[in-house]
Amino acid sequence: MPQTRQGRRSLLVGAAGAALATPALAQREFPTRPIRLIVPWLASAAADIQLRGLVQVATRYLGQPIIIENRAGASGILGAQLLANEAQGDGYLLTQMHNSALRVPFMMPRAPYDVQRDFSFVIRLVGYSYGVVVRPDSPWRTWQQFVDHVKANPGKVSFGTAGVGTTQHVAMEQVARIAGLDWVHVPFRGGGDDVQALLGGNLDAVASSSLWAEMVQNGQLRLLVSFGEERIRRFPQTPTLRESGLDVAHTSPYGLVGPKNMDPGIMRVLHDALHRALTDPEHQALIARMDMPLAYLNSADYAASIPATLEEQRIIVRDVGLRM
Repeated sequence: MPQTRQGRRSLLVGAAGAALATPALAQREFPTRPIRLIVPWLASAAADIQLRGLVQVATRYLGQPIIIENRAGASGILGAQLLANEAQGDGYLLTQMHNSALRVPFMMPRAPYDVQRDFSFVIRLVGYSYGVVVRPDSPWRTWQQFVDHVKANPGKVSFGTAGVGTTQHVAMEQVARIAGLDWVHVPFRGGGDDVQALLGGNLDAVASSSLWAEMVQNGQLRLLVSFGEERIRRFPQTPTLRESGLDVAHTSPYGLVGPKNMDPGIMRVLHDALHRALTDPEHQALIARMDMPLAYLNSADYAASIPATLEEQRIIVRDVGLRM
């Protein structure tokens, strides 16, 4: 039967209304099952502790749990590699995106993923507080004493990090180039086990994020220097690298990403729930205890920040000569 003009207009309006309703529908229907979050470090790492606290709060806002899956190793890029193989994100698979994961593709002959093409940037969260720690029975009470000892004993002093190309490793290589130091880097699988090796007497020092903070306060470790723009609030007596005459500073902000081509409505649901969790007093107390500075960016601003950050990492890799 031929359609009247009124009938055709009704069909067009109905179709347009359905198209406009699609993102809202996606938001109402998401999530309907648990979400997986790949944390590319050991369960004892600082990022793992922070993210577990975050998702515990976020679960209350999402109505579904976020399940953490640890995949440590390969300098923290296993989560990014997994997500890069997904044709399209559905919101049920996320990973931490950190500066090491942005840096590593420049360290390899063939990049394992394209940062700008393969990911949907959901939210930037926090940064790290880094520092160098030694055992309390070590002969070095200050950073300068440690540096002087390294200079007097080239190739004999060892330090551990969470892996090759991690920000801790980068900072120590930058320090070595500036100060003319020759020390031995011992990479581990991703945070926590390096500190245990130090406590066991198998290393001279560890360059790490603030996983060591409680042990420093309890007298189990000694903090010699920190890597931030400012001194760590909990350790105001400890100087930064810049205060020690070395123009090196890192906080390495990180966030959460999904696979490419995620639905904008689903992105918005995830962002909003994670942002509420990020600013929740329970989570704020956690990052204060871990000396982790807030580094929030929304989805659009986070994505827009990536090209400049990638260029910074490319220059670091070139200047320091990093290779996997």
